[in-house]
Amino acid sequence: MLSVVANRRDLKDSTPVQGWASLSRRQSMNELQDLIDNNARWADAIKQEDPEFFAKLARQQTPEFLWIGCSDARVPANEIVGMLPGDLFVHRNVANVVLHTDLNCLSVIQYAVDVLKVKHILVTGHYGCGGVRASMQDRQFGLIDGWLRTIRDLYYENREVLAKLPTEEERVDRLCELNVIQQVANVGHTSIVQNAWHRGQSLSVHGCIYGIKDGRWKSLDVTISGFEQLPPQYRLRPQD
Repeated sequence: MLSVVANRRDLKDSTPVQGWASLSRRQSMNELQDLIDNNARWADAIKQEDPEFFAKLARQQTPEFLWIGCSDARVPANEIVGMLPGDLFVHRNVANVVLHTDLNCLSVIQYAVDVLKVKHILVTGHYGCGGVRASMQDRQFGLIDGWLRTIRDLYYENREVLAKLPTEEERVDRLCELNVIQQVANVGHTSIVQNAWHRGQSLSVHGCIYGIKDGRWKSLDVTISGFEQLPPQYRLRPQD
């Protein structure tokens, strides 16, 4: 009897929660429906321009570019450079960081280089990056503090140069550029990229930056295309 009463009490107590969950699901579905409707309009527009577009896209993926960019929602990779789905292989994380301990990023680079045979890796930052700005502050933000540590180190290494800039925004933007330059070097230091060069594969790593205020994407004139551009300490011999 006690068991039955307890079960009934649990059922009674859970009813408001179930009702709230049901309402929450309906609200979520309504929000998702807007995205589903947007997708339908987008797909229809693409098919009107090229009825075979999705059929061709499903058969193969042959991008020539790998984009390594920031997770910021205001920096949509394909749209910025006017490319369609299938033209750009994309990896994004907070502050477009390339760490040699990040298996996610390294796996993307390896697949792009070894399987897709991309010819260009575009490391793209953006001005006003929140991750870069956070790395310049003395506040704690949680788990992400560890992720941003290398940018904080970069800030420390360039503190005297950055201190000469008159405004905080200029200092943040310059560190955004320096961060891109460092990540280009990090990509070039990977065994993945260097093994591609050993094989004679055409592959260049470029540093670029995007301006959210004006929508312009530009090169920072930083490109690595071979061993001769790497410091000797970072050059790796071919595997035996």
